[in-house]
Amino acid sequence: MCFGRRARCIGYKLLILALLSIVANILLYFPNGETRFASEHHLSKYVECLHGIVGGGFMVLIPAAVFIGLHNDDCCGCFGRGNCGKSCTMLSSVLAAFIGILGSGYCIIISALGLSHGPYCLTHLGRKWVYPFTSGGYLFEYNKWSQCQEPYNIVQWNVTLFSILLVLGGIEFILCFIQVINGILGGLCGLCCSHEETYAC
Repeated sequence: MCFGRRARCIGYKLLILALLSIVANILLYFPNGETRFASEHHLSKYVECLHGIVGGGFMVLIPAAVFIGLHNDDCCGCFGRGNCGKSCTMLSSVLAAFIGILGSGYCIIISALGLSHGPYCLTHLGRKWVYPFTSGGYLFEYNKWSQCQEPYNIVQWNVTLFSILLVLGGIEFILCFIQVINGILGGLCGLCCSHEETYAC
């Protein structure tokens, strides 16, 4: 397969994953579709880190746009050499891939911390807004989830969306890492495996 075509394929996948991350992070702000908890700042501190919007979202959209544009890139010539512009473009895509790795890595870390720390909620004990779960062990202790009274079903809401963001960030990280290897190989070996491709400058 052509290195540029593979990069474009990765780019489209990253585009979809980044948009899904943004949507998932936005949903975290509105438990059960209610806006009052966000306006009253009754949300987990990890929700406000914007890991899905900034990390898994916009920071992944940058390499996605770069990778998608590689296939039709008509750059020719670099460092005084003709017909190597596309190879240099492939090498430059590695920098964009590193931005995606940083963004997806941030999304993974915050999602994992959000799952481990648990939700910020109003408990029936003392009627206070607290973090009732101190470790990730609550994930398998469903009988304790009822400690959170407001927002309604906040434990399920947080666990589901943080898990989705964790998975999305992991896939983004893997795809960006693949593009690092693809970009290096494409830059060193030429944009396409076939020697029949010609470049018109």
